[in-house]
Amino acid sequence: MLNTWQEWVGTETGVVVGGVLGIPVAVLVALLLGLRRKLAHRDHPWRTALADAGMVWGTLPWVWLIMLPGSGPGLSLVPFADIADLVAHRDAGQIVGNMLVFAALGFFAPLRFAALRSVWRVLALGAACSAFLEVLQFALHLDRVSSVDDVLLNAIGAALASLLSRWWWRPKPAAVPERHLVTV
Repeated sequence: MLNTWQEWVGTETGVVVGGVLGIPVAVLVALLLGLRRKLAHRDHPWRTALADAGMVWGTLPWVWLIMLPGSGPGLSLVPFADIADLVAHRDAGQIVGNMLVFAALGFFAPLRFAALRSVWRVLALGAACSAFLEVLQFALHLDRVSSVDDVLLNAIGAALASLLSRWWWRPKPAAVPERHLVTV
């Protein structure tokens, strides 16, 4: 098991092991980034450091996984066709897996970038990143099915994940001035 470098970088098992082994590295990177930003008196040093490390660690293994060579090439440009097929075959794992690809990006990007503090913007970011990877899979002849439904599921996963972090990034309500009632 995982005796050669090809087994480490070119198999699903290698990706999973690499992702798990990356957890302490991601935590260390977040701590070092947070400390560096705190010493430099940056705004929200710990939150931005956690967001940076979380986006990379939470997204990179998934991207690595979907860029591994597959078992058969294909192109599916009919929206919801693949999703209907997955539902018909009760393959919820594939649906959930596609929704997790950019979930970390969707969760952490609004915490890091003020311009992404909107579920719609995160949805657009997830769709753009996913479309880029699907085109790349097709262009590199990775023997994987490039599907518009993957783009939809990846983007929806990013948007749903942004809702989970919304409490931390949503606009705070403006303070309402107190009105003093005068009684006669």
